[in-house]
Amino acid sequence: MVTVKEVEKGSYAHKAGVLGGDVLVSVNSNEINDVLDYRYYTTEKKLTLSLLREEKPFDVKIVKKDEYDELGLEFETYLMDKQHSCRNGCIFCFIDQNPKGMRETIYFKDDDSRMSFFFGNYVTLTNLSECEVDRIIKMRISPVNISVHTTNPELRVKMMKNKNAGEVLRYLKKFRDGEIMMNCQIVLCKGINDGKELERSLTELSAYYPYVGSVAVVPAGLTAHRRGLFPLDLFDENDSKKVIDLIDRIRKENNEKYGVSLCYASDEWYLKAGLQIPCEEYYEDYPQIENGVGMIRSMENEIDFEIENLLLDDVRVDDRKISVVTGEAAYDFIKKSVEKITYKWYNISCNVYKAKNLFFGGGVTVAGLLTGSDLITALSGKELGDVLYIPAVMLRHEGDKFLDDMTLDELSQKLGVSVCPVISDGAEFVASILGL
Repeated sequence: MVTVKEVEKGSYAHKAGVLGGDVLVSVNSNEINDVLDYRYYTTEKKLTLSLLREEKPFDVKIVKKDEYDELGLEFETYLMDKQHSCRNGCIFCFIDQNPKGMRETIYFKDDDSRMSFFFGNYVTLTNLSECEVDRIIKMRISPVNISVHTTNPELRVKMMKNKNAGEVLRYLKKFRDGEIMMNCQIVLCKGINDGKELERSLTELSAYYPYVGSVAVVPAGLTAHRRGLFPLDLFDENDSKKVIDLIDRIRKENNEKYGVSLCYASDEWYLKAGLQIPCEEYYEDYPQIENGVGMIRSMENEIDFEIENLLLDDVRVDDRKISVVTGEAAYDFIKKSVEKITYKWYNISCNVYKAKNLFFGGGVTVAGLLTGSDLITALSGKELGDVLYIPAVMLRHEGDKFLDDMTLDELSQKLGVSVCPVISDGAEFVASILGL
């Protein structure tokens, strides 16, 4: 049962007499507990909604013109339920490594299969019941993004500090048998699930093809705030090369068996190893670009395309003095990209700056975890020009605050320059540098 918050005026539900405060019990005799139930069971054209008003039951009938028309009901939360929290104690959990004193929402650990479907979040399966797995298969909720980490049941229990972590690996087989697509990720910890364990995991996950569509391997992020946590070490350049070589060997085997590679090393491995980012063919259809797999290659190709296809006669740019800041990991790539642009449009002067992450410390080098205070430390007293461009991933979803709660306006005031976020898109990056 879920409580209706509001009813859109003129909607099907409004015309049927549903009011805010009514409790939706079922649709066509199917119990409604959350957004998945609601979305699935309201796709019929003819609906009978069973509700409660002041604890008195009543039904309304609705006939829709199209099966996907909205009813006009609004609920307290998008999920129509509390977000499911994580029950694990993963030895590499990034949230456990956050500094103290951040806003409360940053410390919330979600592990909600519904967020996987709607927003692409990765889930561990440890808080899924058999009934919930059956519901996913019945409703054809696909793909499911799964944080596997290892296919060794005993090792998974150790890494996730959850006695059920190994046993629930059987859900992978159940999803496969139910023809549910899966994308998997392995967060790699040095000396724990790498080497032979990684080889085992990649081989066993690849055997689920075609229902496992991709497996991404990403290094565990380690901050300076790990006191009292499981001891973990950073991967160095040589370690990173070994990881890439192992993944490449499995990719070759998969291509021979299945005609696809399936397994991917995230961009960070190549940056750590000091190797060139692979060509576009490596990433096939970029199935895990949101997981940092192929993001640099995709953006570089987009930037090169824009530079090549924008004609000087068509794009006349006024003299500009601007600046760009990014993290240590992407600095060389961003600097090279800016140089390509300013070589063609030589009347643009753009300084590219590297910001070190002092807020999190440790081995954190990605731009998305830089804070406002990190930028002030890196940029105070520097020549910033008229506009400072920053990666939009530094800001929360609402686009207004950094992880340390500094706002864009506060950063702009402290640095004395207009600050403009830019999304991770090659065309958008070129347009920003050109001032288009």
